[in-house]
Amino acid sequence: MSVDRTHQFPGIPLALGSALLFGASPPLSKLLMDSIDPWLLAGILYLGAGVGLVLVHLGRRWIGLEGVEAPLRISDLPWLLAVVVFGGLLGPLLLMFGLSMTTAASGSLLLNLEGLATMAIAWIVFRENVDRRLLLGAIAILAGAALLSWNGQGIALDNGSLLVALACLAWGIDNNLTRKLSSTDPVQIAMIKGLAAGATNLILALGLGTPVPSPAAIGAGAILGFLSVGVSLVLFMLALRHLGTARTGAYFSLAPFIGAMLSIILLREPLTLQIAFASLLMGAGLWLHLTERHEHLHVHEAFEHEHAHVHDVHHQHDHDSPATEPHSHRHRHELLTHKHPHYPDLHHRHTHD
Repeated sequence: MSVDRTHQFPGIPLALGSALLFGASPPLSKLLMDSIDPWLLAGILYLGAGVGLVLVHLGRRWIGLEGVEAPLRISDLPWLLAVVVFGGLLGPLLLMFGLSMTTAASGSLLLNLEGLATMAIAWIVFRENVDRRLLLGAIAILAGAALLSWNGQGIALDNGSLLVALACLAWGIDNNLTRKLSSTDPVQIAMIKGLAAGATNLILALGLGTPVPSPAAIGAGAILGFLSVGVSLVLFMLALRHLGTARTGAYFSLAPFIGAMLSIILLREPLTLQIAFASLLMGAGLWLHLTERHEHLHVHEAFEHEHAHVHDVHHQHDHDSPATEPHSHRHRHELLTHKHPHYPDLHHRHTHD
């Protein structure tokens, strides 16, 4: 009997694409640290993301795609400020200093803690459903992270690893707060976040007397930031719409594997047994997440909201005139009860017994 996988698209590919781009950031940032101070690099990465997305935003307007996504509202501004602080200022700053004190491979694999922090906050604070399979996967990932920190006698986090872990916590908070903005324009959100956070870290670093790197190094950092931060964040926000916070964070756990493999290939860092076994544990956890299936009879209460959509089973409303798809406008959902495979996306944030 065939298994319906339509609920996995486009959410899972978007989350994995985000992970692939972000995963390249630690080893490539480690290379740039030979010529750029960590604090300044954090600013360049996010400012590069912001400037690149400004060009994307202008390009969308030029080809007539403006209005497809829901715009930011005044009520969104407190959430936007919070994600800029946690995700744009604290997270990258802690990661860059952490990477400067530890190997890129270990730092990359420790980034799996971001997925765990994201899922734990979503489960405990926001009451998002997490079933047994997802929990077992999280335990496997945590075991892999613990193995990376094992020194033969116990778990010991050096200063670099501790800073990477704190960066993961900051991003875990950021990811859950970003859920509040996931129905709005992801390019606009990521653009503002990159410009605000990048400019702040850049000004602070230069104000402390950090030497200015060469134009080539600045350009390389800006391009890396646009792809691994800007585009990755846009894909992550789109995935949030379809998967919810906990599952997007779980699939995003592929990022550390990409980073670790690039570290070994590009930086010639050793592939130790510790890293190999940690990778196996984390890979098993990711497999458990990817093979999860959630299906039950559920009720959609009547409510109104605004986001980009097409007229699928959850969007059966009329228009006064013909409309192209996708499009965005405020629309009403009537009471609906049905059963199908789903994730806690924009339309499935119901409670469970």
